[in-house]
Amino acid sequence: MSAASLWLMKSEPDVFGIDDLAKKKTEGWNGVRNYEARNFMKSMKVGDKVLFYHSNAKPSGVAGIAEVSRLAYPDPTQFDPKSDYFEPRAAPEAPVWFQVDLRFVAKLPRLVPLDELRGTPALADMALFRRSRLSIVPVTALQWKIITRLA
Repeated sequence: MSAASLWLMKSEPDVFGIDDLAKKKTEGWNGVRNYEARNFMKSMKVGDKVLFYHSNAKPSGVAGIAEVSRLAYPDPTQFDPKSDYFEPRAAPEAPVWFQVDLRFVAKLPRLVPLDELRGTPALADMALFRRSRLSIVPVTALQWKIITRLA
């Protein structure tokens, strides 16, 4: 059995934040419409740990911890013409977009803001900074340790 991978996944807290996940306990991470982020989800394993990041917030930052509780499966919003995430090319027998389910683990004692992350020299090479448009990026074990300690 391989070790769990570590990820950072972004969500806008006014759409779905860490408190929403805490209430629901488990939720599908739908609406991802970037191929690289989709491929990251398709590579995730049950038990992978996730830093839950609040994006487009004041301030943006890491708010909590979740874990993957279900392997990637077709995102149902791609088949719904009324959904903002409808994908006309997708069909149930040939899905284009996928999602994983996340399980709430913990809300961090405090949000670790983006400015603090950027200002931490040991985090300078984070994918979060190099691939800022991606909603899902891998995290190293050292980055995970530093961020959870900052909280």
